[in-house]
Amino acid sequence: MKLFPAVVERCPDTGLYVGYVPGFPGAHTQAETLDELQRNLREVIEMLLEDGEPKLDAEFVGTQIVTVA
Repeated sequence: MKLFPAVVERCPDTGLYVGYVPGFPGAHTQAETLDELQRNLREVIEMLLEDGEPKLDAEFVGTQIVTVA
């Protein structure tokens, strides 16, 4: 079992959730619900892994809150 961190955003124009795995080319999708997004991300990652182990372009570290006065 492998774990991949995913970034999730909500598009203000469509209202859809958009998810992607940082540094994993092609690992992105969208959906109307978070549950659907999770299923879609799992499916696309599984499909991409069929081509072999990916060499990630970047490593996800985390998020930060930046305060601007």
